[in-house]
Amino acid sequence: MRPSPQPIRRELSDVKPWTETCGLIRPLIEESHQAAAEVHHLEITDARLHYHERTDEVYYILGGQGRMTLDDSEVELHEGVVVYVPRGTKHRAWGNLKVLVVCIPRGVLHDVHEVEPSV
Repeated sequence: MRPSPQPIRRELSDVKPWTETCGLIRPLIEESHQAAAEVHHLEITDARLHYHERTDEVYYILGGQGRMTLDDSEVELHEGVVVYVPRGTKHRAWGNLKVLVVCIPRGVLHDVHEVEPSV
């Protein structure tokens, strides 16, 4: 039997950001923490179109405004909006957004598949 994960508390300011497919990311709860999910703080201006084969995501908009494509549809984003993105959904967001993303199960950073946008 595996040991249970330990409780985790992190400050946003303690996590060094880096750039990935969606923008500036700060992984607050990471795969290495062995929690049931990952939690990332993102600053998004122009994410690249992508999908995940094994990961569902829940985006909670902390601040800003923008838009998101979800396969063939488009939704407006602003503070307080929640968007569920099931695995396999091609998606991208753009605007000026601060977002909390919950990724289930953990391992999302190994499950990013970028897609060339269709013209």
